[in-house]
Amino acid sequence: MSFFTDLAHQYIDGEWRPGKGSWDIIDFNPFDGEKLASIPVATAEEVDQAYRAAERAQQAWADTNPYARRTVLEKALRIVEEREPEIAGAIVAELGGTHLKAAFELHLAKEFLREAIQLALRPAGQILPSPTEGKENRVYRVPVGVVGVISPFNFPFLLSLKSVAPALALGNAVVLKPHQNTPICGGTLLAKVFEDAGLPAGLLNVVVTDIAEIGDTLLEHPVPQVISFTGSDKVGRHVATVCAANLKRVVLELGGNSALIVLDDADVEYAVDAAVFSRYVHQGQVCMAANRILVDRAVEAEFTEKFVAKVASLTVGDPADPATQIGPLINSSQAESISRLVDETVESGATALLHGRVDGNLVSPSVLTGLPADSPVLRQEIFGPVALIVPFDGEDEAVRIANDTPYGLSGAVHTGNIERGVRVGQRIHTGMIHINDGTVHDEPIVPFGGEKGSGLGRLNGESMVEAFTTQKWISVQHGRSQFPF
Repeated sequence: MSFFTDLAHQYIDGEWRPGKGSWDIIDFNPFDGEKLASIPVATAEEVDQAYRAAERAQQAWADTNPYARRTVLEKALRIVEEREPEIAGAIVAELGGTHLKAAFELHLAKEFLREAIQLALRPAGQILPSPTEGKENRVYRVPVGVVGVISPFNFPFLLSLKSVAPALALGNAVVLKPHQNTPICGGTLLAKVFEDAGLPAGLLNVVVTDIAEIGDTLLEHPVPQVISFTGSDKVGRHVATVCAANLKRVVLELGGNSALIVLDDADVEYAVDAAVFSRYVHQGQVCMAANRILVDRAVEAEFTEKFVAKVASLTVGDPADPATQIGPLINSSQAESISRLVDETVESGATALLHGRVDGNLVSPSVLTGLPADSPVLRQEIFGPVALIVPFDGEDEAVRIANDTPYGLSGAVHTGNIERGVRVGQRIHTGMIHINDGTVHDEPIVPFGGEKGSGLGRLNGESMVEAFTTQKWISVQHGRSQFPF
C-alpha cells in the first residue's frame, strides 16, 4: 500500500530517511495480517540526532510571533480535514479500528487541533508586587524547550497529536516515538501533516524504534525537559523512575480499571447502552473503558438480561466493513492474553454469560459474573472485549467496590437523581467521573488525567500550558536596593 510505504521512514531534521538499525519494524494489518510497511529502526545515535535537531530549531520557533505559530496549526487542521477519508482508512488498516472508531478518533483529533490553535496565544505573564521598595517582579511563561512524546497504539493519531500540537503551539520542539504497532498513524503521518503545513524543519522529529534497540536513550537524553507518555502503568512507572533520576518532568496518562455504577433508580435501558459502548468501543482497548459494571441487586436481573442480549448482537468481523462493531485486537499476543484471562477467570469460579471465541486476532465479547470477591481480574486493567458484572447492595458497597483498585482514571454513575449521582461520584477516587453517561470521554478544555496508578499530571486546556511551559521570574529594581555589606 503506497500510503504506508511512502511514510515508512524516520523523519529527522526535516528529512525522510531510513533508520540505521540492523532490523526492521514490520507494520501489519491486525485483521488480515497484510504487511503494510517495513521500517528499519532508528538507533540511539539517530535519537540523539533528532533531539539535537529539535534543540537547534526550538529557540527561533519560540521567538516566532505566536500568531505565526498559530497559522501553521491552522494549516495542519485544514490538511487533516482535507485528508480525513485517507486518514480514516489508515486507522482501519493499521490498528483494526472500525469505521465508527476512526470517525470518533478523527472528530476528537480535529477538536484538539482547534484548541491547540488557541493555545498559541494563551500563555500570559504576570507583574507581581514586591516588599522591596522600587522593585517590580515580572513572571514570564516560556516554553520548556524540547518535549519527548511516547504514544500508544489504541488511539495513535489522536494521542500523539494531543501532546505534539500543544507543545508546538506553545513554542517547543518535539521528538515523537510512536508505538511499534502503529508507526504510521501514530508517528510519520503527523510528521507529513505538519511538514505540509509549513512547520520549519527540526521542530517535529519522528523516530520509529524500540527499547530493544535504544534502551532508555529517549528518556535519559539531556535535551528534553518534559516527557509526555501515554501507555501502560507498568511502563509508565519505569518512565517516571528514569525521568526522576534525570530530573525531568513527566506527564503520565496510564491505564485504568473504571467502574460504571448502576444505582437502583437508574434508567436501566439507557445504562445498558452506556455500559455496552463504554466496555466494547474499539474492542475494549481503551484506558477509560468500563472494566467493571457495578449493578444494584434491585435492578441486577433486568440489567443483566438486557446487557447480555445487546452484547450478543454486536457484529464482530472485518473493520473495513461499515457494519462491523467489534474488530480485531492489535496483535496475536493481546488476543491470546485476553482468551487466557477469560478461561482462567471462569476456572476460578466466575460464570460466563457469554464466552468469547478467538479467530485470529478477532475476539468476540465475553460477559462474566459471579466473580469471587478476591478475583485478581477485578483489580486489573482488561485491554479487550470482556465485561465484568458485579452486584452490590446500596451506595456504600458500590463506592467500596469501585475504589478497590490500584487505578483511578474514569468512571460513571447512573441514577434518576443527578445530585445523588454527583455525591457518589465525589466519593470515587478517580480523576474523572460522568453522571448518566459512559466512561469514555475526552474534551479539549477539560483537565484529563488520573489518580493512583492511572498517572501523573493533567492534559487539555490550561493543563497544557502547565505541562509544556515553565515560569521565569525577572525582577527589575527601578530604584536602588540597600545591601547589608
